[in-house]
Amino acid sequence: MTTLTVTSKGQVTLRKELLEHLGVEPGEKILVDKLPDGRIEVRAIRPTGRISDIFDFLKRENGPSLSIEEMNEIIEQGWAGKR
Repeated sequence: MTTLTVTSKGQVTLRKELLEHLGVEPGEKILVDKLPDGRIEVRAIRPTGRISDIFDFLKRENGPSLSIEEMNEIIEQGWAGKR
């Protein structure tokens, strides 16, 4: 168990080991849920993939260019984990 200190501004800093446990990197977000009995739950909230993962879906060798509508559909499927 880790003990954290509340600052005079009412802030708490999560230690590096806790952030690593959550798999959170700088710039990413965490979700804090209030639970009964004064407890909270902290979870990482990240997209399931990287934006660079989408680029492979947009490649078409020796084929016509994709329309904006086709690109949007591919992007939606990629972020939804359907591709």
